[in-house]
Amino acid sequence: MANTSDISRGLIIKLDGSLYKIVEFGENKTARAAAKVWAKLKGVDNNRTIEQTWNSGDTIYPIRVERKNFQFLYKDDSGYNFMDNETFEQIVAQENLVDAPQFLKDGQEVSVLVNTESDTPMSIELPDKIVLKVTYSEPGMKGDTATRTLKPATVETGATVMVPLFVNEGELIRVNTKTGDYVERVKE
Repeated sequence: MANTSDISRGLIIKLDGSLYKIVEFGENKTARAAAKVWAKLKGVDNNRTIEQTWNSGDTIYPIRVERKNFQFLYKDDSGYNFMDNETFEQIVAQENLVDAPQFLKDGQEVSVLVNTESDTPMSIELPDKIVLKVTYSEPGMKGDTATRTLKPATVETGATVMVPLFVNEGELIRVNTKTGDYVERVKE
């Protein structure tokens, strides 16, 4: 058993029969009443985002989760196929479990959060930043580096990323998978 003092960012708890990941939390203290603990929760097994408030010291029900390294193999009609790097076991996950499916490429290393009670995958996270090759982009003009003007570029996974004008087709770029933003150009 755990209580509200054990709340931390990233903790997965069971609430009303569903699993939620704690995104943000805080405490409200007043002079007259007992302290309250609030949390912003994102559904793991559903797409809901809710806010919850508890009295300080209330019981919460955390779920034990393991983070395992998997490799993305391919996508087919059944979903996204991943392989465990240690046991070579394969799992199939639906698109809603993958945090940025548009940036998945064959052989990509990902972290899979596995519920240890039911041994089922709960979410699949890509690394924060990945390197992708630009497959299509309008050519940039010489001297177009003074302003922060962006243009669309298609990367090897088929996703579109807004890049600065000086990025050309065939170059490698680093992309933030959480926001989908261009970070920097990568030298080969």
